[in-house]
Amino acid sequence: MLEEVRITGLGVIDDAVLELSAGFTALTGETGAGKTMVVTALGLLFGGRADPARVRPGAARASVEGRLLVSAKVAREVEESGGDLDDNGSTLVLSRSVSAEGRSRAFAGGHSVPVSLLQVLADDLVAVHGQSDQQQLLKPGRQRDALDRFAGPELAAALSDYRRVFNRHRAVREELESLTRAERERAAEAETLRLGLAEVEAVAPVAGEDAALLAEEEKLANADALHAAATTAHEALLGDPASASVDGSDAVTLLGAAGRALEAVRAHDPVLAGLADRLTEASYLISDVAGELASYTESLDSDPARLAAVQERRSALGRLIRVCGTVSGDVAAVPDWAKQAGSRLAELEGDDDKIAALAAE
Repeated sequence: MLEEVRITGLGVIDDAVLELSAGFTALTGETGAGKTMVVTALGLLFGGRADPARVRPGAARASVEGRLLVSAKVAREVEESGGDLDDNGSTLVLSRSVSAEGRSRAFAGGHSVPVSLLQVLADDLVAVHGQSDQQQLLKPGRQRDALDRFAGPELAAALSDYRRVFNRHRAVREELESLTRAERERAAEAETLRLGLAEVEAVAPVAGEDAALLAEEEKLANADALHAAATTAHEALLGDPASASVDGSDAVTLLGAAGRALEAVRAHDPVLAGLADRLTEASYLISDVAGELASYTESLDSDPARLAAVQERRSALGRLIRVCGTVSGDVAAVPDWAKQAGSRLAELEGDDDKIAALAAE
């Protein structure tokens, strides 16, 4: 039921409010009073053609707003379109405007909607009877609705069951068609996942392995340079005096000579005594470093075979990371990818059974 209409800037009407109540309402007036504009406003409100020529001269736009008491069916259609209703979900506010330039906008329940929605709602809200304006009974949908209502509650229950089954049938059919259309893409995705999981199983990566291999490769690739540097440093600190690079003496020997010189006179000056102690500590420290350098040199080995194995392993890990497409770009993320890929693969492989079940349903 239409409870109120507000018309602004339409034809001869500047601003008018029409309040309606239950029962019959007659709108009368002499020629030019605006009766036609009221009918035009109702047509505009319910999705009729927006004619900018109807905008009142001097006005920027014409607008019509209506407040209606609606059925549950109409309320559901409005809510599905994103609109809101007032007064416990039974009152709907519609509005339509057309600018002097011809731009039209429609609103239902406070939200912008396509004009086509107003036309759909109009079928359930209003019937305009004129010389040839509207013949609702010629519409098959109206005929079915009338027949269903005439059949009474017994048919209403059957109709409700039918609609429930039909809606389920439509949903199943759409899902089945979607799965069938995407069958080739699903097969390709499943094959990619199988290859990736096989690669993970073959490589069997360990967390942190890539960083350790990188460090080992760096060491093996530069083994000769590292050996030469460690040997030179060891000889400079504690080596053969004949091969030492500083005045024929290594660092420990020179520190020992300096310490002995100070030890001879340390009793005469506390400052020199303190310096003598520091030289002794330095000598111990240098001796320790020299010993570690000797051990390092002995442990360092140039192993081309091991270097090749490390490089091959790093290459395999790199391929695996690319196959898995991990965001972090390291081996640590591979197990998570494998877990997700396994779940997705199981889902894809189960689609064949799902297709059969949907087809049967």
